[in-house]
Amino acid sequence: MKRLGLALLGAGRMGQVHAECLGGIAEARVVAVADPVREQAERAAFLARAERVFLDPLEAMEAPGVEGVVIVTPTPTHAPLIREAARRKKAIFCEKPVALDLPSTQEALEEVRTQGVPFQIGFQRRFDPGYAQAKALLEEGALGQVDQFRAVGRDPFPPPLAYLATSGGIFLDMGVHDLDLARFLVGEVEEVFAWGTVRVDPEIGALGDVDTATLVLRFRNGALGVVENSRRAVYGYDIRTEVFGEKGKLVVEALPKTPLWRFGPGEEVRLDHFHFFTDRFREGYRLELLAFVRGVLQGVPLSPGPEDALESLRLALAATLSLREGRPVRVEEVR
Repeated sequence: MKRLGLALLGAGRMGQVHAECLGGIAEARVVAVADPVREQAERAAFLARAERVFLDPLEAMEAPGVEGVVIVTPTPTHAPLIREAARRKKAIFCEKPVALDLPSTQEALEEVRTQGVPFQIGFQRRFDPGYAQAKALLEEGALGQVDQFRAVGRDPFPPPLAYLATSGGIFLDMGVHDLDLARFLVGEVEEVFAWGTVRVDPEIGALGDVDTATLVLRFRNGALGVVENSRRAVYGYDIRTEVFGEKGKLVVEALPKTPLWRFGPGEEVRLDHFHFFTDRFREGYRLELLAFVRGVLQGVPLSPGPEDALESLRLALAATLSLREGRPVRVEEVR
């Protein structure tokens, strides 16, 4: 069996998730793991069954047998590492986003195109079985004309303030996953209007960000949409998506975590719930990496690819501009 030699770049929280996933993919051979914190790199190497550990990602890229990279480093390093990997003719998987601005994103993706290397961006929800089946049904015409889209994304608690200070804001960091689903399930968005406020932590407002937002979408095909985001859900991770059309609707929601409802005296009903995104989308992370590995080995186009990375960022930037200026923004304005 042919196996794809990989370097895992980054062994923080998400790096550990990807390491565990890669360790269970037979077609993947993790040659190297790189992280400036050796203990993290060694832990990820154990999970991924990696052969070598490095502190420098460039050294890991150049290790013998490395044919591709999985980039899970801090966001500011994504674009430079993409360029370096492309110049070395390595296949590239990168966690979202490529960068927080269009010029840096375009420059990195242009290097990918120039070098002709495979590239996949990390929008794991597309690979979640529920969303994947919804996409298949929509392509079959199960709903006929699609009229409305609704996505709810609420985290159980905000990330650390130090992270939020460099995250690019709620739409680039958090809402971009819902915006990618909008494009994935319904089509391109032509105009957005955003409202946002601070309801969770005044310190988030002091950073110039919001922690509660509602975004209205107008799709090119005439459909309308709404995205709701919050940094606080005391009951756990809350992710729901609905697509409504002339023949009915599709709803993707993972509740409860365990297929068990416990009914007690009176009105008591108990069930468990996914607590965070690494829990809810564990299978999506595995399947996206499996698709990357098999796609590279088979020489087939990867998806989501460069265009998805660019257009989802453009849409999130349009939402951010609308929030800042208090007006509808046509996505084509963001260039």
